Amino acid sequence: MSIQRAAERYPGGDPESGIETRHAFSFGRHYDPDNVRFGAIVACNEERLAPGAGFAEHPHSHTEIVTWVVEGELTHRDSAGHSTVVRPGDVQHLSAAGGVRHVERNDGTVPLTFVQMWLAPREPGGDPSYTLVPGLADATPYALPAAGALLHVRRPAAGERTAVPDADFLYVHVARGRIVLAGHELGPGDAARVTGARDLDLTAAEAAEVLVWEMTAEA
Repeated sequence: MSIQRAAERYPGGDPESGIETRHAFSFGRHYDPDNVRFGAIVACNEERLAPGAGFAEHPHSHTEIVTWVVEGELTHRDSAGHSTVVRPGDVQHLSAAGGVRHVERNDGTVPLTFVQMWLAPREPGGDPSYTLVPGLADATPYALPAAGALLHVRRPAAGERTAVPDADFLYVHVARGRIVLAGHELGPGDAARVTGARDLDLTAAEAAEVLVWEMTAEA
C-alpha cells in the first residue's frame, strides 16, 4: 500500500481563469516516470471551477473518462451530440475510443468540484460512447469492462465500518470526509494504492464519500 496525500498532488489548471487542478499522476509538464499509471488508471484529477469557468472544446482518444461531481453541477457537451448536466452522485462515463471532442464548464452560480479519472482501455479504437448514471447507489458498482475495472462508491456514516473489494489493484480516493484504511487516516483528496488487496475494510472517522476502483491484473 502506498499513500498519496492531497498536498502531494501536482498543481495545474489556470487559476487566473478560475480553474484549479490537482493531478495524482504524471500529467502535462509534471512528468514523473515513476508515477504514470496504477493498474488501468492513468489520471485522477481533482478539478475546481469557479462559476462561469471551464475547459474549451478539446480532444481525447483511446481513454475511458469517468467523472464524479463532489459539489456543484458540471455541464458537458461533446462532438457525438451529448449535452448533459452532471450532479453530485451521478457517474459520467465518456469512452473516447477512436476520438471525440468535448466541453466541460461550470455554468452554475456556485463553485464546482469534481474528480475526473482516466483509464486505459484494453483495446484502442472503436466508436465513442457516452453513459450517465444518475444517483449511483453504494451497493451497485459501475462496471467498466473496456478497462477491466469496477467503480465502487462508499458513503459510510461516522464510525461505520465497510468492506472494500479484494483486487489485484485497488485505488481508494477520498472525495469528502475522513476514513481509516489499514491504520492510515485519509482525508479529502488523499488516496491509497493497494496491490494484491485482500480482506481490507475502511472505517469512517467522520461521514465520508469514497471512490474505490477495483482492477484486475489481466487488464
